[in-house]
Amino acid sequence: MQFISESLGVVASFLEMGGPVLLLIGGLLFLMWTLIFERIFYFSNDLSADLALVIEEWESRSERRSWNARRIREALISESVMKINQNMAIIKTLIALAPMLGLLGTVTGMIEVFHVMAVTGGGDPKSMAGGVSRATVPTMAGMVAALSGVFAQAYLMRIVERESAMLEDKMTSDH
Repeated sequence: MQFISESLGVVASFLEMGGPVLLLIGGLLFLMWTLIFERIFYFSNDLSADLALVIEEWESRSERRSWNARRIREALISESVMKINQNMAIIKTLIALAPMLGLLGTVTGMIEVFHVMAVTGGGDPKSMAGGVSRATVPTMAGMVAALSGVFAQAYLMRIVERESAMLEDKMTSDH
């Protein structure tokens, strides 16, 4: 119990140090990783069954060489690839948005520094330090969030490309 309260205290001081923009970055990070874990769960549990159904549907066709059959094959592949790619565009957008929110924190922190400079007459380093901290912490948090997402997205994209190519290869029209 003490560990949890100490952890919450550290998180609260980090949020205080970085300003309200860190809450936005934290929410973005939570959403991004929720979607990443959803994709990982889908790829590890449901994807093979979905692809097997599509391949079975294609293989059960008696005729696979006509123009209509090729269009049906393309539609089956397209639907499956859309399902495989589900949420990938949102993940990519959230990754791109994380550093932008970090820059928003930089701007708000610098506004605080300029305000302190205007109020105090410009030269008190102690009073400006809080604003500088609020300027750098969100930038760092946004970059760390984006980097963590970039690595996860690269991993997921390899799976997407591999599974899409394998599906197309398995759906032959030669027999």
